[in-house]
Amino acid sequence: MLDERMQNALNEQINWEIYSSYLYFSMSAYFESISLKGFANWMRVQAMEELTHVKRFYNYVIERGGRVLFSEIKSPPNEWESPLHAFQEVIEHEKQVTSRINSLMDLAIELRDHATTSFLKWFIDEQVEEEASADEIIQSLKLNENNPGGLFLIDKDLAQRTFIPPQDIGI
Repeated sequence: MLDERMQNALNEQINWEIYSSYLYFSMSAYFESISLKGFANWMRVQAMEELTHVKRFYNYVIERGGRVLFSEIKSPPNEWESPLHAFQEVIEHEKQVTSRINSLMDLAIELRDHATTSFLKWFIDEQVEEEASADEIIQSLKLNENNPGGLFLIDKDLAQRTFIPPQDIGI
């Protein structure tokens, strides 16, 4: 059974992961509106990954005898100054997610909740990957800031990303 504080914190994270998906779908729509289909694809895949995170947290709370409670999700932005600006927001958002996951781990350790500590390890590793992926795109965008043709090469590369539903959470 989950400690009440842990259940509340996990519910907050579920809602934060939903917001993350909402944000990335909004970014995808932005990129569609400026004809960067590869960037839009990358964001759609990212949005779907965030929904798998929701499902992982949701399933975990249920498996531990907890109750999932949803709260209001704020609206994400709809416009960005440039692709670089959008990805700078991505990395800042992912850093916030990392901080939130680390706080969940701190709480699990404080509560001596070894099951939740084990569960959160996957997310800690995932956040390293999330930040590195966003930073790699930022570096490419910076290198091509004065080269419009480079933007289209990056767009073509980002179009290759595919969403592969994880089998372990039933999606």
